[in-house]
Amino acid sequence: MADIASFNIVSASYVATAVNANQYPEGNLSEIAFIGRSNVGKSSLINSLCRRHGLARTSGTPGKTQTINFFSLTGKLPDESRLDFMLVDLPGYGYAKRAQTARATWSKFIEEYWLKSTRLKLVCQLIDVRHPPMESDINVYRWLVEHGLTVQVVATKADKITKGRIQQHVQAISKGITMPLLDPDGRIITYSAVNGAGRDELLDVIRNILLK
Repeated sequence: MADIASFNIVSASYVATAVNANQYPEGNLSEIAFIGRSNVGKSSLINSLCRRHGLARTSGTPGKTQTINFFSLTGKLPDESRLDFMLVDLPGYGYAKRAQTARATWSKFIEEYWLKSTRLKLVCQLIDVRHPPMESDINVYRWLVEHGLTVQVVATKADKITKGRIQQHVQAISKGITMPLLDPDGRIITYSAVNGAGRDELLDVIRNILLK
């Protein structure tokens, strides 16, 4: 098991917004992408992970963000060495009425990113821990796995339910998406952007991916 706080974000900044491959940032930094339903709390989690309030903008209108946003991050290891990488904030899915399948849920430029990015190392799929996964969650997870992408499922809003019920809800998510042991740790991470629970665990997963 990794040491707690063995990897921490020491700097984070906005780099670029893109809707096609020509607008992706240049360079060869590894990318860690985040995806989830439009109301899953993705922006809050990213801000919590980076400890930068307002880094990723939160919106009261689900589905409003329709671009891929790139952020440059630097993480510090216990030996004081640094790891530079990109955090990629992908548009939320499942809000548009036309979204009935994974392919219909994402616009073409998101699918293009997933299929063509040579720098993508991990996709963190966020699912609200309070509810069983919805059809869009299931479709997205299956699509990612079927296309050979490394997925870490993160159950958000863990502070909204009692600790005694978390495991039951996590099992419901795992069963709902028929989860094989293909994610980095073979398990779901529960996360609270309010109190930071799960932050160190998620950072450890990201660190291990970057060091491979």
